Amino acid sequence: MARELLSSKAGKSVYHEGDKILKIFDASFDKSEVFHEAFANTRVENIEGIHVPKVLGIYQENGQWVIEREYIAGTTLAALMKAHPEKKHEYITEMVDLQLRMFTKKAPLLQKLRDKLTYQINGLNTIDASTRYELLTRLESMPKHFKLLHGDFCPENIIVAEDGTLYLTDWVHATQGNASADVARTYTTLYLEDKDAAEEYYQEFCAKTNTDKSYVHKWLPIVAAANLTKQRPEEKEILESWLNVADLM
Repeated sequence: MARELLSSKAGKSVYHEGDKILKIFDASFDKSEVFHEAFANTRVENIEGIHVPKVLGIYQENGQWVIEREYIAGTTLAALMKAHPEKKHEYITEMVDLQLRMFTKKAPLLQKLRDKLTYQINGLNTIDASTRYELLTRLESMPKHFKLLHGDFCPENIIVAEDGTLYLTDWVHATQGNASADVARTYTTLYLEDKDAAEEYYQEFCAKTNTDKSYVHKWLPIVAAANLTKQRPEEKEILESWLNVADLM
């Protein structure tokens, strides 16, 4: 059966082949990162109450590592939001409900978010020592939780199956930590694509959880710093504007 290319970026390509999804990594891709991604997926795919496409295997093909997952017939939430803009509020509500359900789960073998963010902030060479200190100080002061976090929870990573079931994909950034950090990350991702959708998502989450927006807002400088490590030029200006801890109190 012929392979259908679904996406290609950052050293990896995703294909649909029959009842499988193949993520094929460039030959130069770090082997440890490939296995880390598969490991993270296996740690969440059997958690009751959330639906995750299962890893079926890891192997090499023509010198390239491949992660094979089960194929879920459906449409991404991002595609649905684009095709039916009049239903945006409905889709954002479903998205928030799914994220809240995820936050009730635990995956104790996943990396702790605090450790990951500390490593990213310390490795960011585009900020000065004062900004780094302020970011790390704020990170250390935030409440320590151990909820299941996706790390890239966005419409592109939610598949709406043909029966309406929501599946969460792409768990490579999954950690355990404070839910508001994951919300700040989702807000950032949405903001870079659709500011109105980002604000609507923010309001929906805070309303459903009775959370003060300012509490989630405190995570924005930390999350912005972490996102800067991806070195995406189109995001640099906005993310750098969020780094000032004093301005985002």
